[in-house]
Amino acid sequence: MMAQLIDRKHLKQEMKELLRSAQVSPRGMTCLYLALVLVLNLADSFMGLMNPGLLGTFISILTGLMSMVLASGFVMYCMAIRRGERAEYLTLFDGFSFVGKVILLNIVIYLFTFFWSLLFVIPGIIAAYRYRFALYNLYENPGIGVMEALNMSKQQTLGYKGQLFMLDLSYIGWLLLASLTSVVQTGYIYACIFQDPGYYLANPAQVYAITLPMPVGLQVVLGCVWPLLVALFYAVFTPVSTWWGHVLTTAGWNDFLVLAISMAVNFVTEFLYQRFVVYRNRIDTNDVARRANEKAEG
Repeated sequence: MMAQLIDRKHLKQEMKELLRSAQVSPRGMTCLYLALVLVLNLADSFMGLMNPGLLGTFISILTGLMSMVLASGFVMYCMAIRRGERAEYLTLFDGFSFVGKVILLNIVIYLFTFFWSLLFVIPGIIAAYRYRFALYNLYENPGIGVMEALNMSKQQTLGYKGQLFMLDLSYIGWLLLASLTSVVQTGYIYACIFQDPGYYLANPAQVYAITLPMPVGLQVVLGCVWPLLVALFYAVFTPVSTWWGHVLTTAGWNDFLVLAISMAVNFVTEFLYQRFVVYRNRIDTNDVARRANEKAEG
């Protein structure tokens, strides 16, 4: 049985209408949520600087768990809008009423996704989409168990993983815009390291001392290309492998055989891409430098 095709354009338009009709301002709720997360992050950073020992670690774990529970409250607010119900600002704290299950399910999803990721990246991405609806199932019915929420998600995402990925990919412009400052800073750090790799290899702690000056100019642009090249591979490989996986399993191929084929193709193509595109002339740099010196001296 073929999965029903998701009309992304219609879905987005429908959500825009629902947000406009929300009885509690989505902007106000989002600002409140982000402000609380910011406070938690600042508290984490402050304690990490003031007390990097056991207390700092404890505060870091505590703030991380609180952020996780606040995120569940924000999702429940969004789900209430989808159902046409009124959700007050206090909905943001509803996750604390079943905090144990929220934390446990997040941990289980992380572990399952992590272990699948050990079989190269693609199985981990597939696992992330397989358990995509587990948290939503728990939020909608807090009385169910953690494994029941996971099993429900497996059934709900069967045949829809590729479409969910394409739906996420349709928001890539907003994601890039939101991560722009982080990408710029990361790009500048790469640019600084490439200018004098020997210094940072001998003093790796100095990487943390790199600050972003103004202006950054061409160095930032060149530095940003490096991580984006790596991401570009999976921006192409992930939808393609998801598509052929769906086609083969629909045709009756064994799921594990399709997974093994995807892993093998992932391994070979990623190696070739990293070797001939990303790293190119940066492999065997001692020989490259020696030849460059010989050419300059000759």
